Amino acid sequence: MTELNIVYWYWLVFGMVLIIAELFVPSFTIFWFGLGGLVVAVCLWLFPGLSLSWQLFIWAVASIGFTFAWFRYLRRFMPDRTRAGMALEAARGSTAMVIGVDPEGRRGTVRFATPLLGADEWPCIGKDKIGVGDRVYVEDISGNTVIVAVKDAIGGAK
Repeated sequence: MTELNIVYWYWLVFGMVLIIAELFVPSFTIFWFGLGGLVVAVCLWLFPGLSLSWQLFIWAVASIGFTFAWFRYLRRFMPDRTRAGMALEAARGSTAMVIGVDPEGRRGTVRFATPLLGADEWPCIGKDKIGVGDRVYVEDISGNTVIVAVKDAIGGAK
């Protein structure tokens, strides 16, 4: 039976393929297994006589170590750029312009300069009487309706 001869660049290619595969997978875990492969490539380059079982052991330990370090320590230093699940926090304080109101001046439609949670126009309920052209800011969200208050010339509530 012939022995399998694995050289360092096999692990280097394997690690790079896993790191590149991370571009196509929505999780951030394959990357760490790719880094584990690169660690094995460096170890095999330094110690060319490592057996396959040691190579696999080093890969498993390095991959698990990188994954653990990411989720336990490093991830908290990365800013969360998504606002999913934080609708009220993302919306509170946003400003908009009233583009339509009902006859009582309590309900209407507002338009945001930049889309708020995926939509640039929202139905609204005014805390005070609102009129077309008023600048308002979001105080709360109730279902699919924003609750707004009118901004005065200084920027605060009326």
